[in-house]
Amino acid sequence: MQTLVSIVEDHAPLRQILAEWIEQAPDMTLGRTYPDAETALAHLPQNPADVVLMDINLPGQSGIECVRQLKPLLPATQFVMVTVYMDADRIFSALAAGATGYLLKRASNQELLQAIREVAAGGSPMSRNIARLIVEKFHAGPPQSTDMERLSERELDVLRLLARGLVYKEIATDLNLSFHTVHTLVRRIYEKLHVHTRREAVARFHQANRPQPPA
Repeated sequence: MQTLVSIVEDHAPLRQILAEWIEQAPDMTLGRTYPDAETALAHLPQNPADVVLMDINLPGQSGIECVRQLKPLLPATQFVMVTVYMDADRIFSALAAGATGYLLKRASNQELLQAIREVAAGGSPMSRNIARLIVEKFHAGPPQSTDMERLSERELDVLRLLARGLVYKEIATDLNLSFHTVHTLVRRIYEKLHVHTRREAVARFHQANRPQPPA
């Protein structure tokens, strides 16, 4: 039985590589490929696939938001996030949105194809280090409600890059946003976190992501 696989990935070379891997698999058929969430939202409901490989950091709407909107329209489709990010907040957000699997982009050809087979068979594939991270987060206990939870996915993206030391122009380039949009997002971050400076915002970020002491 053939598994129909579609791809949502903005990086054209990687999109081509993923497509070639799927085309070479004897038990898979390549469906449509999309460069962004908006195109996928416009066409996937009319061209459903068994499995969709979804990037998280897409231009415009994020992959997580795309899955959140598509899953109610395509309940039988399994969404596997394929991303460079490995942090618990993104993983839980993706799973809550309706994703069934979560793989890192450095996964090999065989790992990716096996993940597609696993999710098509009813499993929930995850890279081993992703699974370990989830277990560690679970053992740490339920998260406390904080102002950080009020931030949108895009605001969290910006705050993570601020914490890495990037300036507004670099953040705009990394997230494919305008300088004005980044400035607006930073202002909203400050408002939601009740801070007035970058240093304070970054400190709040590190505090929220500090490992919990063992019980």
